[in-house]
Formats: sequence, structure tokens, C-alpha cells
Amino acid sequence: MSSAAENGEAAPGKQNEEKTYKKTASSAIKGAIQLGIGYTVGNLTSKPERDVLMQDFYVVESVFLPSEGSNLTPAHHYPDFRFKTYAPLAFRYFRELFGIKPDDYLYSICSEPLIELSNPGASGSLFFVTSDDEFIIKTVQHKEAEFLQKLLPGYYMNLNQNPRTLLPKFYGLYCMQSGGINIRIVVMNNVLPRSMRMHLTYDLKGSTYKRRASRKEREKSNPTFKDLDFLQDMHEGLYFDTETYNALMKTLQRDCRVLESFKIMDYSLLLGIHFLDHSIKEKEEENSQNMPDAKRPGMQKVLYSTAMESIQGPGKPGDGIITENPDTMGGIPAKSHRGEKLLLFMGIIDILQSYRLMKKLEHSWKALVYDGDTVSVHRPSFYADRFLKFMNSRVFKKIQALKASPSKKRCNSIAALKATSQEIVSSISQEWKDEKRDLLTEGQSFSSLDEEALGSRHRPDLVPSTPSLFEAASLATTISSSSLYVNEHYPHDRPTLYSNSK
Repeated sequence: MSSAAENGEAAPGKQNEEKTYKKTASSAIKGAIQLGIGYTVGNLTSKPERDVLMQDFYVVESVFLPSEGSNLTPAHHYPDFRFKTYAPLAFRYFRELFGIKPDDYLYSICSEPLIELSNPGASGSLFFVTSDDEFIIKTVQHKEAEFLQKLLPGYYMNLNQNPRTLLPKFYGLYCMQSGGINIRIVVMNNVLPRSMRMHLTYDLKGSTYKRRASRKEREKSNPTFKDLDFLQDMHEGLYFDTETYNALMKTLQRDCRVLESFKIMDYSLLLGIHFLDHSIKEKEEENSQNMPDAKRPGMQKVLYSTAMESIQGPGKPGDGIITENPDTMGGIPAKSHRGEKLLLFMGIIDILQSYRLMKKLEHSWKALVYDGDTVSVHRPSFYADRFLKFMNSRVFKKIQALKASPSKKRCNSIAALKATSQEIVSSISQEWKDEKRDLLTEGQSFSSLDEEALGSRHRPDLVPSTPSLFEAASLATTISSSSLYVNEHYPHDRPTLYSNSK
């Protein structure tokens, strides 16, 4: 998936010039998508709801839509085509899981013309966004559609366990057949809302090999930068409060382990940065240009679709990072290294890449020419670890707690020192009392010790025992070690104790 296309930038180009995909005009593709989805979703409402079974993931439904129309399909001015729907019941469950009702799904896709977005990537895919900013529709290759079909059972299990995720949320997989050409499309969540201007957009993989935006990309009005560009622009990273940072890293770690279990790699984190300070200075006319549909709501309706919801965050600003803003579009509050207040929008993209033979060969060839650890194509386990390390150490950072001022710190340390010295003095005085009592007791037993010593002359097999000497020595050692902090006040304590013990 191309990251810039997610950014909501309308497709540039010459006037009266229309893009084609597999020799099919984009207008015909958009029309076929709306007609096909309108028919299949409407037909699905007549089927009773039930639990999803394993065979439901492999069902493919097909309908023929001729241009002159039929008893089941409306007439249209596009070439005749056949429209296929993959796993309709499974995807209906996915949509219900995210709170998408059939009427809302149809209204978002079919009520207004789809808006085509630009794609600077090498895949050549077409991107469309719905007029209400809810969904992205992307053309995918045959291998990607096939891999998504195999991924669906595991994807179903993961969404059941945790619907809050930064992974792509797939709402439908379709195929349009016309003139011997198959055009496969997938409907996903929109990561970067067009109603919120993205001042900076990054596609991050955690790799450094050729990870810099091209000159052609930089010339665009809203370019998508890469890893090396981020390290240059945001060399100290982006800062979060502790709660938000922990939630974000936990979500990234869990998502990466899921991708690793499916042997998926070469994915990216699409990151959109909105500067709140810049948005205040911008004119309302400029903001309205990003709102072609006046009836568009200010907040997305799909559940778990915003960045803040996806990371299980509390949805509230932390540590005074941002001021109250009623229209943050679910962005994650953060700060730059210069103290600028930000809203971040993010999501993991390009997950339909399996580590197969071609990817293994690609990595082996690049590893021979370049440093194998820096190229983007890698084995899934290493890729996940490198991705997480890059996000944790270079991109996202935690705001450290404010340190106490020197005056307060000095006062606190003095009070603590006084309390400690008082405790030591009281303990020493108690030990002094115990020592005196022991010495008196020992003095009474000196005569018995002399008798034992005299008796031992006649009995060489008897050894006189002197427990009081050992006890006195151990006590002196204990008191000397406990009086490290008060040696200045009691410099003669230890010699006195030693003489008394003698």
C-alpha cells in the first residue's frame, strides 16, 4: 500500500487526463465498485445472521451486471462486468465488530462519487476514499488478494481477541471481471483523515537502505518522507506522556508478534503529524479546502478507527501536552523535541507481503551488495525486532518526570540527614546501655574465668572459653560500622569502646 495515498492527497495530473489500471479507466472502476458493493451488501441483508464457520472464509459469490440491466441488477453505462465477493459472511462479521451497519456502509461507499488519491509507490495501485472520509478502497494484486484469503481465519481470531489494533482493518474483498481482466479491490479503514491537515507524513520501516524520499516526491505539495528523512527532521523523536507511551508500545509489540506469526514482513508504520500551533495560525478558508463534503461529520463513526482508540489510550491529554480541542479527530497528543504540540495519526500498512521465495531471494541478493541488516526485505522475526527497536529508540520517546529544584532538593536532603543522624544516635545510646550492662555482668564472672584458667594448667585438654571477648569485639565492629555518618560528631567512640571491652 502506498503511504502517500493514505494521506488523502487528491490525484494530481493534467486536466481531462484519466488514470487507467489494467487498461481500464478509473471512472469505470469506481462505478463498478459502487454498483457491485451496492448489490452484494443489499443482497446479504436478506440472509439470517449466524456464527461464522470455517467454510465461510472460502466462499466466493458472483453476480453478472450487464450494461442493459437485468431482473436483479440495475442498468448502467459501463461495460458489462462480473462482480465477485469473497467471504461475505466473514466480512459482515468484521464490519459488525467495528460497529458498521449495512446502511452506513452502503451510504459511505455508494451515496457520493469516490475520490481518487495519488499513489507515488511502485505498486501502481489505485486508491479511492469515500466522501465521508471513512474508508479507503485500494486495488491489490492477485498474490495479495490470495494471501488475504488465507489470512482471514487468523485475522478473525486476532480481531476477536483484540479489536483495538494498529493493523489494517479489512471490511471487504471484491473482484471485478471485465473483458478478461480481473481487478481485485479491498476496503479498509482510513488512517489519515483528510479533514485534518497533515503537515508531515512519514512511511517508516526501521530500515536505512534507500529510505529517503525521492526528489520527485519532495516536489509534491504534501510529500511522504521516509526513515532517513525522519531521523534528520525529528532527530530526537516524538515525546508522549508515560501512560500514552506505554499503551502505544504495547500495541506495537502485540501487532508485530501477530504479523511475525503469519510470516509477514516489509510492512510500514504510516505516521501523520499535525502541528496544533500551525493550525491555529492557518486561515479557516485553507481548512475548508480539505472539506469538500460540507455534510461530513467531524468524527469518524467506525469503532476503534482513530489512532487513540487503536492504542487503548485513555483518550485524554496527559501531563498538559495539548489544550482542550473538541475536534482532534482521535489523534494522539505528543510533543516534538522543540516543545511543539502535535497530534499524531498512525497505522500499520502493507501487511499483505509474505516472506516467500521471491522475498528470500531479494534479501539474499541485497545482503550480498549492501549490509543485510539495513535492507527492508528481511526474515519476519528479525524484521519485527528491528521495527520495534527503531520505534522504541528513535521515533517514540517518553517524557521524563520533572526533577525537583535544587533548593527543594537541598532542603529535603538536609531533613533526611537530620532524621538519619537522630536514629543513629538513639541506636548508639541504646547500645551503650547494653554494653555497660554486659560489662558489669562479665566483671562478676572474671573470678570464675581465672579458676578455669588455673584449672586448665593441670588439664591441658581443656581450653578456656571467652565468649565475652568475642561479643565485645563484634559489638565494637557493629557500632563502628553504624556510626559512619556521625564520625565527625563522635570521633572517639570506637577507641573508647575498644578499651572498655578490654
